[in-house]
Amino acid sequence: MDQMKRDEIYQRAKEWVLEAGEHIRDVIDEPLTIDTKSNPNDLVTQMDRNTEEFFAKKIKGTFPKHKLLSEEGFGDNLDNLDGTVWIIDPIDGTMNFVHQKRNFAISVGIYQDGVGEIAFIYNVMEDVLYHAKKGDGSYKDDVKLPKLDKKVTLDQSILLINSLWSGENKRINHQKIQNLVRKVRGTRSYGSAALEFAGIAEGILDGYISMKLYPWDFAAGVILIEEVGGTTTQANGDPLNFLIENTVFSGNIQVAREIIDNYIELK
Repeated sequence: MDQMKRDEIYQRAKEWVLEAGEHIRDVIDEPLTIDTKSNPNDLVTQMDRNTEEFFAKKIKGTFPKHKLLSEEGFGDNLDNLDGTVWIIDPIDGTMNFVHQKRNFAISVGIYQDGVGEIAFIYNVMEDVLYHAKKGDGSYKDDVKLPKLDKKVTLDQSILLINSLWSGENKRINHQKIQNLVRKVRGTRSYGSAALEFAGIAEGILDGYISMKLYPWDFAAGVILIEEVGGTTTQANGDPLNFLIENTVFSGNIQVAREIIDNYIELK
């Protein structure tokens, strides 16, 4: 993607992200219609659907040749990432949105022929925008984020992981995860993959392990983290597949290999 085209798409996307976030803040206290999807804890609201529809209409009306990969049914049925593809989660952290009315984000990653070009992660209630353009670095609002610390060690690291994976489960060797939890300085779980990726990009968190993320959960985060020198792969180190569910490891490259090789054993 040439710079002029990237700048044009970036500017439109930024306007739409901020507009969608402002609307969510305006109606945050109105009654919600809440449904479930794959299980009782997999929530979706009319705000998820309305926000995704807003983006779909804006994208198709402005860039009719662009494609949309998204969560709530307004996207295209894709079997590749050819052309320009917007990968969107309208509200990442729906459970937080429902229960806390905070700690959720709008996540937008824009890819050209499979290459990450533009990213936005918008912490709606705190009005904080993480954003990136390929080759220009990552930003938190107007502040450019520095490259990730090259001196961090595992015992100095803060790790993002759901506590579920440190107990017996069907996806990962929980005993090795327990050893990892003992090794690192501390663990966190925010309930929004987008905000967790943003924390990695900002350098306030050092590693993130998830056993189940979809492309709309990680598409923007991958770009933000690449621009500060971090890495995002499947949990076993293989490349991500942007069309299906993935396990994920993301973080500082100084601790990535040690975590993947010594502490992650998928079942």
